[in-house]
Amino acid sequence: MAAAGLPELIVAADAGALAQAAAERVMARITANPSRIAICLTGGSSPKKLYQLLGSDPWRGKIPWNRVHWFIGDERFVPESDPLNNMAVARATFLDRNAPSGHIHPIPTTADNPDRSAEAYARELQAFYGSESLDPARPLFDLVLMGAGPDGHTASLFPGFPEIEETQRWVVGVPKANVAPFVPRVSLTLPALASCREMLFEIAGHDKQPILTRLLNGETLPALRARSNGETVWLVDRAALPEGIRGGR
Repeated sequence: MAAAGLPELIVAADAGALAQAAAERVMARITANPSRIAICLTGGSSPKKLYQLLGSDPWRGKIPWNRVHWFIGDERFVPESDPLNNMAVARATFLDRNAPSGHIHPIPTTADNPDRSAEAYARELQAFYGSESLDPARPLFDLVLMGAGPDGHTASLFPGFPEIEETQRWVVGVPKANVAPFVPRVSLTLPALASCREMLFEIAGHDKQPILTRLLNGETLPALRARSNGETVWLVDRAALPEGIRGGR
């Protein structure tokens, strides 16, 4: 179906089925860990149905909210009150009604600039993890949710930008974006995102078909370079699939 070395590809019938499948994978990771759980959320349009599902009555009762900590992979450098703020969307959709406030870990956007914001969030992640260096045998996150932008970016790591090559820092400031909205960003780096038991991409909608085609052809864009040290899964709906592989499972 795709070039060798690509992540596992799971095809859902439509956006609703994709959100259901994603919620089941979130719950599987939560269930697998009997102690403190860390989930790294994503922004953009892809996860909204998932977040609505996790906040709905059938699902929220299954989540041990007192054990789950919620982080985010990237943020637009705008106030929390701005509708462009990624974590604000997740909070309004399902977190604030369910999660203890101390278990919600937004990227701070009140610092002087994105670099200072990145430094502050790196300190918070390191304090949570208990070390300033990542151990491949001890993942930072149980699950990292990801998306793929029209240019192949993921989190706020854009193709051809220097931040995609960062290997030491956990979090970086991104002074400009490659796609709209053209605001500065703060993003976890590939090594920090890789420190997880599972990295789950949600790629949905006909408008994602061109970029998914490029990724399936093995083009080394950020969304292809982002891999978990554990399991990496692309969860795709049929509308996003290139025509040649519409028969995929």
